[in-house]
Amino acid sequence: MSGFEATEKSYRGVTGTAERVRRGGSYLVLLIGAVTFLVPFAWMLTTSLKTPEEIYAYPIRWIPQHPQWHTYTDLFADGPFLRYILNSVLITFVGVAFSLIGSSFAAYAFARLRFPGRDALFFVMLATIMVPAWSTLIPSFVMFGLLGWLDTYLPILVPALFATPFNTFLLRQFFLSIPRELEDAAKVDGASTLRCFLTVVLPLARPALIIVALFAFLFYWNDFLGPLIYLSSQDKFPISLGIMNFVGEKSQDFASMMAAATVAMAPCVVLFFIAQRWFVQGVVITGVKG
Repeated sequence: MSGFEATEKSYRGVTGTAERVRRGGSYLVLLIGAVTFLVPFAWMLTTSLKTPEEIYAYPIRWIPQHPQWHTYTDLFADGPFLRYILNSVLITFVGVAFSLIGSSFAAYAFARLRFPGRDALFFVMLATIMVPAWSTLIPSFVMFGLLGWLDTYLPILVPALFATPFNTFLLRQFFLSIPRELEDAAKVDGASTLRCFLTVVLPLARPALIIVALFAFLFYWNDFLGPLIYLSSQDKFPISLGIMNFVGEKSQDFASMMAAATVAMAPCVVLFFIAQRWFVQGVVITGVKG
């Protein structure tokens, strides 16, 4: 019996060692990947604080000897750049609101309402995810031009009111996980379908709504193609498009260019670190029964 126990302990020891080695190898690979992705961002941040001599120095000086913080104050003293940020804030928050409204109504219809062709229509909507966005640019441009919407924010924002396929799919999957009995109880008390949606389903779907808001925020804040196609007035440019002109104006001022890129990226980085668990949950929700 003692020999058997010794063998079992030895086996457990070998298994535990193998598990620790495997886990350590996984952490090492993740660490290498993290460093690889963080190096460009670190270089961008430090370059924004360097003098021209330090920028062109070889070998590379990662840490500036005298950080040039005035690069950021000079950046915001530039009127157009501040206007770009305010335009991005406006586009982003209106876009997030429109995405939540349009996608939540469409998702509830696909999840709860029964009407002819519902499943076929849902399949067609999902299929549009595979259609490249740029393949519809010309017809969209022509249509919005006929409506007189060019050089306004309407072509960028209004389509969100008609629901986006991915957000609709994500919310539908979450709505399907909410027990129907809760809505049935509300209907027994005289609540209409719309009231059930607004007072029963939406409060329970807060996690999914937060996820949709996060994805919409990242999309509208980083959107470059839409503003590039539909906007022509520089005072309406968001930061994603404004940086392109900024780079052209200061093509030799690498510190200012890196400072502008850092400011543009900062909201997305902060949002990711604050809400990273919601991004992971967004991937999980898409696997809920359907």
